[in-house]
Amino acid sequence: MTARQQWTAVLVVIALLATGLAAGIHFLGDELFPLGVGSEAPAFTLKTVDSIPSERSLAEYRGKVVLVNVWATWCEPCKAEMPSIERLHQEFGAQGLTVLAVSVDDPGAEQRIREYVKALGLTFQILHDPRMEMKARYGVTGYPETFVIARDGTIRKKVIGAIDWSSEANRALVRELLGGTTASR
Repeated sequence: MTARQQWTAVLVVIALLATGLAAGIHFLGDELFPLGVGSEAPAFTLKTVDSIPSERSLAEYRGKVVLVNVWATWCEPCKAEMPSIERLHQEFGAQGLTVLAVSVDDPGAEQRIREYVKALGLTFQILHDPRMEMKARYGVTGYPETFVIARDGTIRKKVIGAIDWSSEANRALVRELLGGTTASR
């Protein structure tokens, strides 16, 4: 094999690798580069499950601290976690914390979602993502999955699985993001 043929082979291999990388980024971008702390929170617009649904977008809450919780009515860990989110909402809602709980239940499940919310006594905003568009944008891998978004739109905390959102560490984070004093973490 001549030197020219060797260089041609090397260039073909490089071109194939570059094409494979470009295809991987295009088709698997969210899996190759998952959304994490420090990332800009992707935009979404979803409907409420109110008796008269309305659209809500993340952009409406720009400049606020937002806790986005992705959940489903059939998810037992979600049900266990919801009371602590409600406590956090009760403590910090008036100070500027917005809680958006995004249900990924199937289309047509709005009544079941409303019954679930009523049974748990939840008072924060409930949204519905039956086509799982927001789930895909955020790369949600399990339920519940929660994102705490700072006033500047960046993700400051990401949690996969149920936790106690009314714990002192989580309350300190919310206080810090709201501009209050913090306890040491």
